Amino acid sequence: MSIKPTLCALSLILGLTSEGLAEQLPVPKGDVLLTLSGALTHETADGVVTLDRALLEVMETVEFTTSTIWMEGEVTFTGVPLRDVLDYAGAQGEEISAVALNDYKIEIPVSEIEEDTPIIAYLMNGEPMSRRNKGPLWIVYNYDSDAKYRSEVIYSRSIWQLDRIVSNN
Repeated sequence: MSIKPTLCALSLILGLTSEGLAEQLPVPKGDVLLTLSGALTHETADGVVTLDRALLEVMETVEFTTSTIWMEGEVTFTGVPLRDVLDYAGAQGEEISAVALNDYKIEIPVSEIEEDTPIIAYLMNGEPMSRRNKGPLWIVYNYDSDAKYRSEVIYSRSIWQLDRIVSNN
């Protein structure tokens, strides 16, 4: 597991104070990969939080190698803990809806999101994921690390081509 700057360091890197984070987050300069909406206390614009790869890469990074039911052999995933992304956006809901590019939607209770799992992966085997290859973002768990991550419920929450997250009350 490799670690990059934490959320606090992110605010320092971006030149924000804790008061600035509560009001307005930086607007992505690159292509938006993820939009968060709903019950949020922070925003980048128009009541939503948008993230590009550069903003994701500044957050704490988790990397692990695991097998999946969708791919042959082990795969190394690199990404940001889902919990950190929700904290960055100031998500206040008790449940999130994660929605894919094709509008496939799943619900995840916030109480079941751990500190460093699942992650929102943006690299697979060190490379960005194309839409054709389940990208650009994929919610993944370290399935091999614990039997509790090898269940139908967890597999259904492992949404690829993640496009948006809604924080629901």
